Amino acid sequence: MSAPTAAEALGPEVLERLARPEARVEARGKVTGAAVYADDRVVEGLLHARFLGSPIPHGRIRSIDTARARAMPGVRAVLTGADTEGRRFGRRLLDRPILAWDRVLFVGDRLAAVAADTPEIAEAAAAEIEVDLEELPPVLDVRAALAADAPVLHPDAASYVYLGGERKPPSHPNIQGRLAAIHGAGEDPEALAAVFSSAAHVFEHVFRTPREHAGYLEPQATIVWVDEAGVAHVWTTNKTPYNLRDQMAAAFGEPKERFEIEGGAIGGDFGGKGYTVNEYACLLLARATGRPVKAVASPAEEFGAMNVRHASEMRLRTAVDADGRLLAHAADLLFDGGAYAGAKPLPHLSLAGGVNTLAAYRVPHVRIEARTVYTNTVPAGHVRSPGEVQALFAGESQLDIIARALGVDPLEFRVRNAVRPGEAGAAGDHFREVRAVEVLEAVRSELWDRPRVAGRGRGVALGVRHVGPGGLTLRLRLSSDGRIQVPTGIPDQGAGAATVIRRVLAATASVDEARISVVRTSTADSPQDQGVGGSRVTHLAGRAAQLLGEALSEWLDERLPAAVPTVGPGAHLHDDRLVDGATGETLATFDELAARLVEPGTPVELTVRYEAPAHGHGEPADYGFAATAVEVEVDRETGAVRLTDALLVADVGTVINPVAHRGQLEGGFAMGVGSALIEELTIDGGAVTSLSLADARLPASTDVPPLRIVQLPTTIGPGAFGSKMAG
Repeated sequence: MSAPTAAEALGPEVLERLARPEARVEARGKVTGAAVYADDRVVEGLLHARFLGSPIPHGRIRSIDTARARAMPGVRAVLTGADTEGRRFGRRLLDRPILAWDRVLFVGDRLAAVAADTPEIAEAAAAEIEVDLEELPPVLDVRAALAADAPVLHPDAASYVYLGGERKPPSHPNIQGRLAAIHGAGEDPEALAAVFSSAAHVFEHVFRTPREHAGYLEPQATIVWVDEAGVAHVWTTNKTPYNLRDQMAAAFGEPKERFEIEGGAIGGDFGGKGYTVNEYACLLLARATGRPVKAVASPAEEFGAMNVRHASEMRLRTAVDADGRLLAHAADLLFDGGAYAGAKPLPHLSLAGGVNTLAAYRVPHVRIEARTVYTNTVPAGHVRSPGEVQALFAGESQLDIIARALGVDPLEFRVRNAVRPGEAGAAGDHFREVRAVEVLEAVRSELWDRPRVAGRGRGVALGVRHVGPGGLTLRLRLSSDGRIQVPTGIPDQGAGAATVIRRVLAATASVDEARISVVRTSTADSPQDQGVGGSRVTHLAGRAAQLLGEALSEWLDERLPAAVPTVGPGAHLHDDRLVDGATGETLATFDELAARLVEPGTPVELTVRYEAPAHGHGEPADYGFAATAVEVEVDRETGAVRLTDALLVADVGTVINPVAHRGQLEGGFAMGVGSALIEELTIDGGAVTSLSLADARLPASTDVPPLRIVQLPTTIGPGAFGSKMAG
């Protein structure tokens, strides 16, 4: 008997509910302008913060004179590194000073902070601060940073606070972190060398990618105020509020209960808002003045001093046998982490996607090493699919070169080497469901085998991404009027997390979505949450909402005889009504049940916890495969590239938010177009010179061709109803 289709597996009622286009929880607020962003907050006595950044990439601080700034009318506080010495912050490694006190490590490194009555006064005061810096030789290249005689940018690294264990000393002091994928002969350098020497073909190439900004429209913003009990209240654009709370507690050496983080609407993220930098200095200014302090990043700060995608230099060496099958792969990937590693949240302080050069292919012998390196440039962090964008570009580009050299069709070469069920990918990943060949064959039928147009070329690429794990607690409050409120600290940066919760809860309990309100709360009012990122929110929030719906149904089932004395066996909620199991007759509306079972003014609270199953090393986990194919027209005289056709084939689970799901696929493709053809943060002498969206150049509608999307659905996903990530 064949496997059930999605409709058979889910049942017609749930499938019909999920097929309806969603009404976004936050939609009305955003389209009417009622949504409150961090920059919209207004509080009495608000001061405005501005910062003085270093004009040079590397130097020693001789002196800082703040006298003229302090004397200006309207200036309420001026802080320098002398006031913050020893205070550093970060997501995992606390290596970035709130204000530099001995040395500056990049153009824009903060030397002073000013709080004043208006932004204009604060800006003018910062410009009046006089700084005497001794210039030191800058390290601007990852290879130069790893030289034996390179200046050590963090000589005191052994003293830095490292959250969650003990940091293993790096092999070179300018290495931030390292991640490796090694198996087969890759475990033994001599054995790996023997495989390469005996191979029919060996290919070696170097690929480089530039820095990029995440491209969100809302700048980083924060307001900090301190109450009478000494609790710091932080309103922020940060998408990981609980983690920020813990990081602030570590930076200041205080209990986390002294920090309450609250986020409002987030105006885009794309991976870039898991790390924010203004909160720490604003807290110090708030404590110094006794007043709330607000900071909003300028475009120059956003692009020149915040969180950007790592530039990279990637050396790939790949061996192929006489039949065109991959034998061995060795890769040395260097990611330019900039002056500080504080933006990286993972224990290895590297980029998890950096080992994914050939993640969707079977390669018997592999040694991949990805390292992040300190340089005197803008600090880099996580931007959408950190490390994977760079690594996949290198791996897929080399596969094209190899296929061309062997005279093999690029699509056929990928099919020949794509991972099959029961096989591990080159990075060592094991997949619960392997769909690499399926998505490639869909590319073949949808675009690749169509007649070619003279003067145009075609390209194809294959990728795979994990579905993020973790845990999540959710609670609901059921009122006597039938309203269901779900308070949560999960931010919604535009991907629809709150809508996932509402739709899954409604579908599971079979109640009307309109009665469910998902409400954002502060870290003081809801359980710990990991925040948004890592392709995990639909998985975790969806499953927790599903458990919550089941808990609500069970709670009602236990109390039905008290609410409806005539209830018979098999009675159940269906489309917001209690119906008879035999006749389908309505016995009570949900409102009537709530009025009979819930005391007015005393809502019923239900709490659930979902923990994703842990996958040990070598155990299959959940992933999504995707292939993209494009047709391009190239001007042979200028090299200008114009996209004429585009196809995305996506391995998808059950879709919870159909409109947002397609938006994620289209948006991801548009970001890829920007990365490949348009975007770059240019560097001159260590300073970023692309200091606005206009300079960094995001793709516009005219740059992106109509995208055809083919979805290959499956119900084998870890999320609610078999869903998985689409980001």
